[in-house]
Amino acid sequence: MLDVERARPATIAELLESATMALAGSSETAELDAEVLLCHCLGKPRAYLRAWPERNPDAEQASEFQRLLEQRRQGVPVAYLTGQREFWSREFLVGPEVLIPRPDTELLVELSLGLLPSERPCRVIDLGTGSGILAITLAAERPLAHVIGVDISYAALETAQRNAERLQVANVSFAVSNWFADIAESDFDLVVSNPPYIAADDPHLRQGDVRFEPANALVSTENGLKDIRMIAEQACSHLKPQGQLLLEHGYNQAAEVRAILSALGYRHIVTHQDLANNPRVTTGVWNP
Repeated sequence: MLDVERARPATIAELLESATMALAGSSETAELDAEVLLCHCLGKPRAYLRAWPERNPDAEQASEFQRLLEQRRQGVPVAYLTGQREFWSREFLVGPEVLIPRPDTELLVELSLGLLPSERPCRVIDLGTGSGILAITLAAERPLAHVIGVDISYAALETAQRNAERLQVANVSFAVSNWFADIAESDFDLVVSNPPYIAADDPHLRQGDVRFEPANALVSTENGLKDIRMIAEQACSHLKPQGQLLLEHGYNQAAEVRAILSALGYRHIVTHQDLANNPRVTTGVWNP
């Protein structure tokens, strides 16, 4: 005799409950992860889950949900499973070839917009652009600016270009370069970067989402400071007088970054705190 109850497709509420339990041992945000993944499979916003908890996803949607859940249980970041992440109120495409956008990096945008004029043209370069979140956001918020996003990874730049096209931001371009090595332009008003700054022996590299992110976008030698030092040195030849350098760095690197900028001749060096009150971005004015 057929067990009708057992054969009944699971409701949205039931799927979320079982998924949250399944992820509890591998994710600190199990409930949120389950909701985001189910919304992705259903093609619906999270409000839909609240409004229709009794509805039954079809078999294909339920199967895809279970497949993604298993990958998430193994540690694969949610952003890589859905292929997108929000940054500065825009949805950006992301994949294993780029870092996952994080709220801490919005501080770079906030500080940059406070320095960039809105009423006249200016020139900005984003070093290590990855998915293009900084370059595209600054270009979108400052339509008169000319913004260049630079990365050494062709795959990353393909993602950045797709994001610019999807978001219809035309005043941004992208170039392959190892920092400034292949950049002929100079006289930038602003150089901004979220470079690799994690030391190779940092235990956080073996935890959470960063296990799946590209190591060359995370790790730097010299206790995480080599790329920051290179950018600061090279920017001297590419910033206009009174141009500004903005660098994201680790919470414990602020004093060392300030020392690097000071030794190179930058002035008005200031470290800014992120939303968690951690020293996250250091800025300096180039004054030759």
